[in-house]
Amino acid sequence: MSKGYTVQRTPNWSLQQLPEMDTQQFHQWQALLEARTGVCVTDQRRVFLQTSLGTRMRELEIEDYQSYYEYVTQGPAGAIEWSALIDRLTVRETSFMRHRPSFDRVQSHLEGLLAARAADQPLQLWSLGCASGEEAYSLALITEQCLVDAAGTVPEYAIWATDISLKALEQARAARYPASRMGGLTEAEKNRWMQPVDGDKLEILPALRDRICFTRLNILELAQAPIRDLDIIFCQNLLIYFRRWRRRDLLNLLAKKLAPGGMLIIGLGEIVDWNNPLLERVPDDRVQAYVRRVSHESLE
Repeated sequence: MSKGYTVQRTPNWSLQQLPEMDTQQFHQWQALLEARTGVCVTDQRRVFLQTSLGTRMRELEIEDYQSYYEYVTQGPAGAIEWSALIDRLTVRETSFMRHRPSFDRVQSHLEGLLAARAADQPLQLWSLGCASGEEAYSLALITEQCLVDAAGTVPEYAIWATDISLKALEQARAARYPASRMGGLTEAEKNRWMQPVDGDKLEILPALRDRICFTRLNILELAQAPIRDLDIIFCQNLLIYFRRWRRRDLLNLLAKKLAPGGMLIIGLGEIVDWNNPLLERVPDDRVQAYVRRVSHESLE
């Protein structure tokens, strides 16, 4: 239990009705979540926040939002509980090859890079906000196919995959998914890179799993992340959870982490009023992607 604070538990509280969250409590939790993760919970998602908190409070037999707030903001035990709560508040629904045009654009860009790349220059990709791993494995699949298609000696590659949720990263490392998550994969892709396990699940083959490093990263610590000179940064369905000014700041940081000629790809329409002198927009209405100019390193 956290030092200086003892949480009051109510036996059999799980059988009682979920309490309503008043405006002051909502704003308190809203501010905490944004301060610690950057995520802005809008009024439209208030029910989601209340339900997520209430579910966890039932498990802990804590009956009011203020007591739980004090619990998660005090001491080592609170830090551990905060990590558990984040798993519930931030894990996003996703699937393989979600928005296939974006992955097609990645493949096209990688093919261009490979045509001019020496064998001793490895490719580096980053799945930012990777959730339970489907996006990262989709990038690996695309990259593998590009290497197969490339003629002659080809370079190695590695993929960074980061998320704030430890539970999501654990699921990603397990690399087992139900058929409902296969999304935009073709039958040929599933047969080539997955094997049936546990009845109705599919497991990613080691050839893809070994290429990916899953690690925890809070988006607010992006500037300190030791990841740079990326050929691909894939960041979709993440920026929508942040305020507009923070989206611009994050994208400006990501622009600096690209290698010259590298590509940043985000969700279509996630930001409409942003540009960066380091980048040039890819002329493709199906996707929102930017390529780092080769001649603007001095602007950093």
